[in-house]
Amino acid sequence: MSRWLPHPFLTLFLLIVWIMLNGLSVAHFVLGSLIASGASRAMAVLQPAKPRLSRLDLIVRLFLDVLIDILRSNIALTGILLRGKRTARVSGFVSVPLELRDHNALAVLACIITSTPGTAWIEYQSANSSLLIHVLDLMDERQLIKLIKQRYEQPLMEIFA
Repeated sequence: MSRWLPHPFLTLFLLIVWIMLNGLSVAHFVLGSLIASGASRAMAVLQPAKPRLSRLDLIVRLFLDVLIDILRSNIALTGILLRGKRTARVSGFVSVPLELRDHNALAVLACIITSTPGTAWIEYQSANSSLLIHVLDLMDERQLIKLIKQRYEQPLMEIFA
């Protein structure tokens, strides 16, 4: 890590993405290099906290659980779309009380919930540690809260302990 290029892999990755999005030319290479190096320096100034991971065995289990849930949700969402208005569905907002406090774990939980089709992370209130999510096909609010707390929150609390 140098002062001018504190995160070289981040810089290279951002430059590659820039070129993939805009095409390869001298002008885009120069502009992408400037933007990528600026982002690298900004990241060094932010100095994000490095996560402390424990229970690495749970990472694999959580990853598989999330993949299964994404697959199930895709199948359910496809069924909803194919049936159209023939079946009544109720969408709504659900407030989930969380015990999770680690910022990195909350970011992972946000990715999990948002990557599952039919759900969206709307708001996290740190004052009372509650999460507001939107669910496209809400069947049982209590069951959904229980699922999020047991299937995602508990493993994340152990992983980021």
